[in-house]
Amino acid sequence: MRATSVNTPDWITVAGVPYVSRLQAGLRRPRHPVRGSDVAGVVEAVGARVADLKPGDDVLGSLWGSTNGPAAGTFAHYVVAPASQLVKKPAALGFDEAAASVMTGLTALIAMRDAGRVRPGARVLVNGASGGVGTMAIQIAKSLGAEVTGVCSARHVELVRSLGADHVIDYGAQELTQSQQRYDVILDNVLNHPPKAVARLLAPGGVLIPNSIGNTGGLLAGLPRIARATLMGKGATNVRFVKLAVNRENLNALVGLLETSQVRVVIERTYPFGETASAVAHVLEHHAAGKAAIVV
Repeated sequence: MRATSVNTPDWITVAGVPYVSRLQAGLRRPRHPVRGSDVAGVVEAVGARVADLKPGDDVLGSLWGSTNGPAAGTFAHYVVAPASQLVKKPAALGFDEAAASVMTGLTALIAMRDAGRVRPGARVLVNGASGGVGTMAIQIAKSLGAEVTGVCSARHVELVRSLGADHVIDYGAQELTQSQQRYDVILDNVLNHPPKAVARLLAPGGVLIPNSIGNTGGLLAGLPRIARATLMGKGATNVRFVKLAVNRENLNALVGLLETSQVRVVIERTYPFGETASAVAHVLEHHAAGKAAIVV
């Protein structure tokens, strides 16, 4: 390993909230002691049937969804990863950038390309535009030809503009749900409003993509809104969820965007490996711009 980054499942497991997550992660302590999913490093050895990667190759990828045993996790010096979930890292991309791009980049790519089916001229709203997924989603939507509006705090307005957003809403100065604008795709990374109120902002035929289980502010925070959005999707509202698939097709699509400079990775802060706990704590505050990377 050369670098990794902190993602939402990491702080959820460490914090143990929402409490319902413990049914899967472990009731009293995490069932898997090593956290982390993003991979950026150098191949040390390969399995007998791996023909397209070799020792010494720089790679990026993810352990998300893999089954490598109870200690599997990327907050470590060495990891075992499926070859099908790794691709070669572009030489121009730093290890920290590579690591910080994977899970959030794939989530944003699948949200915009597959769930939202964004086409040229589509009006896209990204709530939580300054976070890891949000910063990627703005740029990917722009690469698909969309007109993008980002929602963030006042201190991140310039960042969101710099990523290509055509319009920026400062949620401290303007109530999002009172907007008169209508959107073809809404990616809600925050769920700080009832889904029904957000869905009112959809244009006819528009798509709502809820992508968060909320923050740590109480028992089952965010989950009731996910449930309500799911029920809405069984009615007249078009609700779709991101089905994260870590495979070479999606990884190569993401790498292609990074190589052509259509997408850049936003890293607010890089932590040495010995300060991994501080990196998780920083993301847990829910105010990070982009990602917190960890250099191993």
